[in-house]
Amino acid sequence: MILAWVFLLGLVVGSFLNVCIFRLPRGESLVRPGSHCPSCGRPIRPSDNLPLLSYLLLRGRCRFCGDSISWRYPLVEAMTSLGFVLVVARFGLTLPAFLHLLFFSALMVLAFIDLEHQILPDAITLPGIPLGVAAAVFPLLASCLSGAEPGPLWPSLRPRLLSSLLGLLLGGGLFWLIAFLGQVLLKREAMGGGDIKLAAMIGAYLGWRLLLLTIFLAAFSGSLVGIFLLRLHLRGREEPIPFGPFLSLGAFLSMLGGDWVVGWYASFLR
Repeated sequence: MILAWVFLLGLVVGSFLNVCIFRLPRGESLVRPGSHCPSCGRPIRPSDNLPLLSYLLLRGRCRFCGDSISWRYPLVEAMTSLGFVLVVARFGLTLPAFLHLLFFSALMVLAFIDLEHQILPDAITLPGIPLGVAAAVFPLLASCLSGAEPGPLWPSLRPRLLSSLLGLLLGGGLFWLIAFLGQVLLKREAMGGGDIKLAAMIGAYLGWRLLLLTIFLAAFSGSLVGIFLLRLHLRGREEPIPFGPFLSLGAFLSMLGGDWVVGWYASFLR
């Protein structure tokens, strides 16, 4: 029953994320004006603004002008709901789960903006870096201050904080190095500035170990998709493929099961 409510919450949040995805790259307010058709500008009725359901009832078209509604709207709503359910099923109704939901929501917005515009807005990535460090240690800090965990505070926080800071430096530094070498050796942009900031944000939140797993998953999934698009002649060899969606996917998967994967891999090194 709880997961059903979480699914509905995900639909509502997904509807708001669609607003962010559409308006942030255009520099528009997220609050005003209210929801409206991008083609004719007519305000959307509350009955036509029900997540996922309205798209099906309207058959993917605006009630007033008949112009088609982007497939992105129901897709983002459905993916957000599924992501919310997976996070709560994995972590329960806890403070870490709440922070993971916020992180996942930011990843969703960044991924779809990068897909459509090939940019990763600083409005999300730059604040996300210090917030990622804070969020990485906040659950443990709150637990220590509440008395749930005995012992000195700093020894408990130090490993988590160091991992977050190392993840920040490793993510930003590694991707900056790739961008620098691309300019020097290939004379072209091998990595965008937005990817550097996104990697730093992911490293700050997940820590350096899960950042490495994120990069591996992003490179692997990106390679598979790139080969698939080339094979079907849907993308030329010189056409860039945005990397933000793959970083976001890798970060989400690492957040859900990365600790288990890292522990399993480390068992072979003992």
